[in-house]
Amino acid sequence: MNIRSLMLGVAAVALMGSAAGAQEVLKMGHVGDPGSLYEATAENFATCVKDTGTATVEVYGSSQLGNDEEMLQKLKLGQISMSLPSSIMSSVSPTFGVFEMPYLIKDREHMKKVRDTMRDIFVDAAGERGYRILGFWENGFRNVTNNVRPVKVPADLEGIKLRTPKGEWRVKMFQSYGANPTPMAFSEVFTALKTGVIDGQENPLAQIYSGKFQEVQKYLSMTGHVYSPAYLATSSRNWDSWSDEIKTAVQDCATKASDFAYEQSAKMDADLIGEIEKAGVEVNEADKDAFIAASKPIYEEFGQQVEGGQKLVEDIQALASGN
Repeated sequence: MNIRSLMLGVAAVALMGSAAGAQEVLKMGHVGDPGSLYEATAENFATCVKDTGTATVEVYGSSQLGNDEEMLQKLKLGQISMSLPSSIMSSVSPTFGVFEMPYLIKDREHMKKVRDTMRDIFVDAAGERGYRILGFWENGFRNVTNNVRPVKVPADLEGIKLRTPKGEWRVKMFQSYGANPTPMAFSEVFTALKTGVIDGQENPLAQIYSGKFQEVQKYLSMTGHVYSPAYLATSSRNWDSWSDEIKTAVQDCATKASDFAYEQSAKMDADLIGEIEKAGVEVNEADKDAFIAASKPIYEEFGQQVEGGQKLVEDIQALASGN
């Protein structure tokens, strides 16, 4: 064997060893900005997976890999490994629309019961569309900000141009309250508020603050009208391509990150109202009973239009007892 052949053989062995020792890199995207709950939960998850020694999760926030709709498509194509959709899942499967029902989830203990008792219903619904839900994380309890007036009762929303996520039932809900809902990607909201294209938006406090909406909004109304889960999602295509070791690590860490998300979000909610007020935003409590009364038609419509919708609502409501 000549020197050149020997060197090529050594190089080949080295490359094989390097490939065997290399961890698979899983690319994950989300729309959360720095300081958001999304960022905190995703980094917690990535650290957990790294500590298992099975894979490395690279996290890309601030819509770097696209908006929620684009990332769901990239999951299907295998271009990214995971994303963190929230309200948009109601556009993927009508089953997820139940989380668009106002005042359905009472608190985080209620949501934990829903997660632990009814998980398979939502995993199966996503599976029928080619997705796999790995974890039930949190977006949070949503509140309204705007530049027109404080919102205390539904009638105060009359005529307000309000950004919503792309979800059929959120649009219908705000239409029924008298607002003019405008579906829009989260990454576009700050500029639309600043330029007056829209008057307001609705999001959890962590998204409001990390998105810097307090810089371009006058009023924050604590409506708490919808609780939005966030779902750590991949595609069936991606899942089937992963080794059993990676599947186990990702699933275990996704489950652990769920409780982290609930704890972190509760802390953020407690801290951020004061921070938003410091920025000059006027904060008011809304009359939730008035909103609940105005929400009856949307429940009726959901129960009639979505197969199994009425039972789904009733099963979730039943889990609230004893909280």
